[in-house]
Amino acid sequence: MLYKRSSALFAEAEKVIPGGVNSPVRAFKAVGGTPIFVKKAKGTYLYDEDDNRLIDYIASWGPMILGHAYEPVVKAVKERAESGTSFGIPTALETEIAKLAVQMVPGIDKIRFVNSGTEACMSAVRLARGYTGKEKIIKFSGCYHGHSDAFLIQAGSGAVTFGSPNSPGVTKGTAKDTLLAPYNDLDAVKELIKANPGEIAAIIIEPVAGNMGCVLPNPGFLEGLREACDLHGILLIFDEVMTGFRLARGGAQELLGVKADIVTFGKVIGGGLPVGAFAANSEIMSHLAPDGPVYQAGTLSGNPLAMAAGMAMLKELNERPDVFKSLEEKTAYLHKGLLKVLNDSGKVFCINRIGSMISVHFTEEVFDFESAAKGNNETFKMFFHGMLKEGVYLPPSAFESWFLNDALSYEDLDHTINAANKVLRGL
Repeated sequence: MLYKRSSALFAEAEKVIPGGVNSPVRAFKAVGGTPIFVKKAKGTYLYDEDDNRLIDYIASWGPMILGHAYEPVVKAVKERAESGTSFGIPTALETEIAKLAVQMVPGIDKIRFVNSGTEACMSAVRLARGYTGKEKIIKFSGCYHGHSDAFLIQAGSGAVTFGSPNSPGVTKGTAKDTLLAPYNDLDAVKELIKANPGEIAAIIIEPVAGNMGCVLPNPGFLEGLREACDLHGILLIFDEVMTGFRLARGGAQELLGVKADIVTFGKVIGGGLPVGAFAANSEIMSHLAPDGPVYQAGTLSGNPLAMAAGMAMLKELNERPDVFKSLEEKTAYLHKGLLKVLNDSGKVFCINRIGSMISVHFTEEVFDFESAAKGNNETFKMFFHGMLKEGVYLPPSAFESWFLNDALSYEDLDHTINAANKVLRGL
């Protein structure tokens, strides 16, 4: 495949956009080479500026569950746009989608729409601090909750130490209120709670991590967090920006059977348009302005285009529970096929999967960030570019989950498995 047009566009973009991209992972820094510029997409296929057709396994990092340019979503956006694109004034549609979301997700009574997953997680932490009157939070190495200052923290020297900024511009004062624990390490969490008695407002976690590849919680881990939070008056925040409305109708809470105090959403809830949301029970949400003292606002929050797209998407998912079964079956089929070709290749690898999320790691096992970092990135780079040549677009980083969409046919999955076999034999 040729990418002359994409290469030229990237060179042009670098002159006026930092790094040539508006989100770092798109720059292919982790895999090398020049990023692909997409012209259009339909169903499971991306069409780049050089007219190459690619099978898409990122689905806009999650939201395109039913495929790109899904007709009910496109129709809803078009119809809504004809009546105006933004008002900064309430619309009935905001209430309609709020009612549907509350109906679908267990344990929430009210929801506040924002403009991104980053904003949703930032607001959820602020709400937790305002509700509890405490300042510190616990997060997990390898979990990504957006680029808000409180989340851009790297691990300290031990389980009971606070983190330090891993991005210039994040202050040490912010870092001191963010405590780090390894994912799937309940003992480390308990140590942090013990070392900071009465100071922790919330624990925030991706119930299934998607930013160190797809990493599943060990049996009892989330349940242990729930128990620790109940014991010490700490709020448990599930960042379901990736998992919400994807792993099940009610997200990871429903699938895994563990209740969060606050849950955040993004991506899917706007049908692929810029959106986010956070939700909780009425008592917690009553602390949010204008009802309470915790301030959060946004002119574009509840934007009618995003709400129209999200309503169309959530209606489909709510009325078609077979979608989740179909997605899980397709992902299991892909898993089985990749397992065979990887075993035949003689490479050291592991495959992590849950629902319609899956990732391939070139290391023995991945259960947290440290184990994910042991993966053979050189092998992944060659695998990524080999798959790209075969018309398969994977996440351009070993530290990202793949996301399947239901527009994928079994012919697409077979092509992917055969492509992987061809690529791996050449490595």
